[in-house]
Amino acid sequence: MSAGSHPLPGTPFVRYQGDALFVEDVSLAELARTHGTPLFVYSRASMLAALAAYQRGFAGRKAKIFYALKANSSLGILQVFARAGCGFDIVSGGELERVLAAGGRAEDVIFSGVGKTRREMRRALDVGIHCFNVESEAELEVLSEVAAEMGLKAPVSLRVNPDVDPKTHPYISTGLKGNKFGIAHRDALRAYRRAASLPGLRVVGIDCHIGSQITETGPYLDAMERVLDLVAAVESAGIPLLHIDFGGGLGIAYDGEQPPAADALWKELLALLDARGYGERQIMIEPGRSLVGNAGVCVTEVLYLKPGEQKNFAIVDAAMNDLPRPAMYQAFHAIVPLQRTAEAGHVYDVVGPVCESGDWLGRDRTLDVKPGDLLAVLSAGAYCMAMSSNYNTRGRPAEVLVDGAKAQVIREREDIADQLRKEKLLP
Repeated sequence: MSAGSHPLPGTPFVRYQGDALFVEDVSLAELARTHGTPLFVYSRASMLAALAAYQRGFAGRKAKIFYALKANSSLGILQVFARAGCGFDIVSGGELERVLAAGGRAEDVIFSGVGKTRREMRRALDVGIHCFNVESEAELEVLSEVAAEMGLKAPVSLRVNPDVDPKTHPYISTGLKGNKFGIAHRDALRAYRRAASLPGLRVVGIDCHIGSQITETGPYLDAMERVLDLVAAVESAGIPLLHIDFGGGLGIAYDGEQPPAADALWKELLALLDARGYGERQIMIEPGRSLVGNAGVCVTEVLYLKPGEQKNFAIVDAAMNDLPRPAMYQAFHAIVPLQRTAEAGHVYDVVGPVCESGDWLGRDRTLDVKPGDLLAVLSAGAYCMAMSSNYNTRGRPAEVLVDGAKAQVIREREDIADQLRKEKLLP
């Protein structure tokens, strides 16, 4: 299935006006002329529309949305969500500092992740985050020790692993018993009893996250059933839970997928929650990709066309260091021209300049292009810039946030001086 048979991912915020591709009311070709390529461009309206679907789904409920930073942690993006009333789900001390730098409040932060260091724990306790999502029994012991040394009690929510198949790519599946995340379902009650007994901890909730790019409702319903079974068992043991955190993971359309809309998904989940008698509880969720994924595009220039015996290559100036998802996950991103033509075109693999055979952005794409033409890699708002690197000593791209007819640079393009600044020559 090709993206050409579907509306563009990101519609209506990413769309053609005539034959020219726009983000909101700004021409991508004009942005490329002004700022160069590769270039990431994001739609503020798209992000807020995606957030609004969750807000509609939670209308009238005790619910809080925590944006998962790992999807895209650029400061300008974080400001959009902070100003919209979101909290933040972080997985490192660096992400905590990004939240604070963007004007987010420490008390609106949840700290997830399997490998928190003592230094990260101390900093999070010092600024007063909302809670830690603890992922192992060993982490409980260390966090209690760190908090007790500071004369504090760390608020904790245990991330339980419900052993539910999210039916997604194995690298982004996190809720099966073979994954590194969370505490096994069978061990959860014992872990809660231990947490309640430790002097430096205060149990406040339960957490579950089964994976990313989930496009079906079934895995969420299965996970919720198993988590609610645990809530009943933990509270029967005399340990009250103030909140239930159902994680994130809702997918987006990359290539014609039809994930449930956030409000429709939560209508079903809340019906189950009500039926089980937990509808009045404080609910927390941690969406990431579904808020930013289709809000972003990566603009790239065609450098060369290289015909071959088995493959034709369109070599572009964006690469796996800018947009790693295809190389990491064999992921599909729609690739479209900034200026449409009526010509049939030829079939190309769209590849970058990095010296790796895995440096490809799209395979077997029909495009009418010549050197100097501009292409847009769509659905590039999540896990692209956030995972970018300086491999091959390539500077990371600039980022622009579009708001209606306005465009603002939120990250300047890296130059070689930026990369060399922290390095030292031998004497």
